[in-house]
Amino acid sequence: MPGPLDRMVETQIAARGVRDPRVLDAMRRVERDRFVPEALRDHAYEDRPLAIGHGQTISQPYVVAAMTEAARVRPGARALEVGTGSGYQAAVLSLLVERLDSIEVVEPLAREAAARLEELGYHNVTVHAGDGHGGWPERAPFDVILVTAAPAELPAPLLDQLALGGRLVAPVGEGVQDLVVVERTHAGLRSHTLFPVRFVPMTGEPPQQR
Repeated sequence: MPGPLDRMVETQIAARGVRDPRVLDAMRRVERDRFVPEALRDHAYEDRPLAIGHGQTISQPYVVAAMTEAARVRPGARALEVGTGSGYQAAVLSLLVERLDSIEVVEPLAREAAARLEELGYHNVTVHAGDGHGGWPERAPFDVILVTAAPAELPAPLLDQLALGGRLVAPVGEGVQDLVVVERTHAGLRSHTLFPVRFVPMTGEPPQQR
């Protein structure tokens, strides 16, 4: 009989249209209950966001899978995540990429996520405490950029750090946001919208305000 993790993937993710076998496999390999507060572990495999403290949340499993699939991760990819949170999305993405840098503006969450990912064996992830609006230029360009908190508009430094052929996936807007995919092509940046989402707002200071 399938356990809660397998049921989550089948009923909440595959049944809703996520098809990439690598993404489905990664979702099956990451135990979501290890990334939520102990008091909420009985709810870990429900398809909804959960509070992780400091006004932040862990995204619902379907959205994590859909964003990961939309990134079209290629083997050997270098990735950037903005908004580490508890480290759940980072853990899933780390199984598909060669190297992942993840930035978290809330320093206690960054420390906790770094320790959790190291303890669980996700050794190709480096967590940085800092403001994600500027990306991580020292490690750019990135083949994949996932933003897991919603800016009012996409920060220009993140777009600048996207490699040719790379994809950025982010919720954009205020209140209910649009999940947007941006791809860098030889002709420039090309974008399209997937579906409405609701993420916590991206905090920190947009570059133009510094």
